[in-house]
Amino acid sequence: MKRIMVVEDEDVIRDFEVINLKRSGYEVVDVPNGEEAMEIFDRNPTYFDVVLLDVMMPGIDGFEVCRRIREKNASVGIIMLTAKGQEMDKVNGLMIGADDYVTKPFSPSELVARVDAIHRRVTMTAERAQAPVKSELKSGPFVLNLKSRTVSKNGKILELTQVEYQILEYFFSNPNTALSRQDILNKVWGENYFGDIKIVDVNIRRLRMKLEDIPSEPEFLLTVWGFGYKWVQK
Repeated sequence: MKRIMVVEDEDVIRDFEVINLKRSGYEVVDVPNGEEAMEIFDRNPTYFDVVLLDVMMPGIDGFEVCRRIREKNASVGIIMLTAKGQEMDKVNGLMIGADDYVTKPFSPSELVARVDAIHRRVTMTAERAQAPVKSELKSGPFVLNLKSRTVSKNGKILELTQVEYQILEYFFSNPNTALSRQDILNKVWGENYFGDIKIVDVNIRRLRMKLEDIPSEPEFLLTVWGFGYKWVQK
């Protein structure tokens, strides 16, 4: 069963989301605020596949809920709902661990397509984690464990989201190779993703903050100007 939690304080919008997600085969739990969302999530942090999360809510806002969820579950898919024109809301959400965002107003087809895309990625990640694979990929001080889907630097496990892990695995599998933003988008988000390609840049920035000693002067994850990025094997 596909399970999703909808966190939205506006009743009309929440009902719209719930109806369309249920029609698409999702088991939906809906709550009107961040406090109730965390009460439910804390009871079973691995129950939901996806969380659909409004940014602007009274009390605990969507950013704080996203941050708390990520502390408890790195693999659940998180989609932020942002207002039109609020570019920084999109960036901030991605920087604290959201996988994608949907801008209001949105159509039923866009909502379901974005949720389906994240759900497919979550499902594929879980299936790959159970499949027999080569155990590790190494690069300099980094070790990427393909079985546990974790990354360590000098023996210390890094706290990565599943999106960050998938991007890094793609780089490790293609060292010293310039990968375009579109290549990365297709590999990690899927060829049917129709959101903003800037989501790649935000996740690269977030990865550098976790991987590089000096994020503003990266040694491993380099920019290929006008094209994309490459991982330098050392």
